[in-house]
Amino acid sequence: MAPPQRNISENEGRIPGGVRRRALLAGVAALGAAGAIGTVGACSRVSAAGTGDGGQLLARLRAKGSVTLGLAGEQPYSYIGRDGKMTGSAPAIARTIFPRLGVPEVEPFPTEFSSLIAGLNSQQFDIVAAGMYLNPERCTKVIFADPEYQMLDAFIVPKGNPKGLRTYRDIARTGAKMATGVGYAEIDYAKEAGVTGITTLPDQLAGLLAVEQGRVDVFAGTAVTVRNVVHESRTTRVEATPEVTPLVRGKPVIDAGGFAFRTPETRLRDAFNRELHKMKKSGELLALMRPFGFTQEQMTELTAEEKCRP
Repeated sequence: MAPPQRNISENEGRIPGGVRRRALLAGVAALGAAGAIGTVGACSRVSAAGTGDGGQLLARLRAKGSVTLGLAGEQPYSYIGRDGKMTGSAPAIARTIFPRLGVPEVEPFPTEFSSLIAGLNSQQFDIVAAGMYLNPERCTKVIFADPEYQMLDAFIVPKGNPKGLRTYRDIARTGAKMATGVGYAEIDYAKEAGVTGITTLPDQLAGLLAVEQGRVDVFAGTAVTVRNVVHESRTTRVEATPEVTPLVRGKPVIDAGGFAFRTPETRLRDAFNRELHKMKKSGELLALMRPFGFTQEQMTELTAEEKCRP
C-alpha cells in the first residue's frame, strides 16, 4: 500500500476535524516515541510457535488477555494520534473483533511500514494491523484475513496540477520527480509505467511537505491517505488528484488491504475472518471505517485467496 491510539472509544477513533500542520507533525513524532515504548513491551510478547494444527496463538492471547498490533504511521489505517494513543481504521476494527474472540486488550507496537512483515515473523508483535495490501509476494511470507477495504491511488501535486499528472504514465512522460512511501505498492506501479528515480519518504506527511517545497513534483499514495493528509493539513499549496487506477501488465488493478498473521496461525486468522464477515454483513464495518474517510464504494467482498493468486 501506499504508507502508515489506543483505547478507541466511539469518538476517540475519529480523525479530529481541523487538525493543523503542527498537530500532524506532533502525531508523527509521537509515533517514534511510542515505538520506543513498544520495544520495551516486546519482552512480554506471546510465543507463537506453530504446531501444524492451525497454531496456538489464539489460545495464548486469550490466556494473556491482550494482543499486540504492529502499526505503521499511515493515516487513516494505523498511526499514533496527537494524544499519543493509537488510532486508525485497523486498530478500530481490532478493538471490536478481538474482545469478541476473548482477547479484551489491544496494545500498539509502532514500526516502519517496511518492517511490518519482518517484525511479525520475528514475533515482535502478534498481528499486522496497518491496512496492508494483499499481493502474491506478501502472501508467501504471511497469511491474510480477507480484505476489509479496496482502494485506488491518488497523487499529491502542486495546486492546479501544472504538469497534468493524472496517471503513472503521465509521470513517466513528463519526467516528473515522484516520491512515495518506503515499501509502498506504488513503487512497482510507477516502475511498470516507466517512472525512474523514485524517492522514498517515511510517510504521506513527508510527501506533502516535499511537494510543497518543490523537492518532488508528485507524491503517490492510496486515495484515502492522500485526501486525508491534504485535508487535515489545510494546505493551500498542494491538492489531491482524482483517483488513479494502477496498471499491471497493462491491466487495471484495484488493491485491497487487510490484517496479516504468521503463517502457522490459521486458527486465529479464521476466527478473525468469521467476525469480520459478520461486521461486513451487518454494516458495522463501514460504520467503523467511515469516520476515517472510507466510503461504501471502498467496501469489498474480495477474498484473500483471490488477491494472493499469482
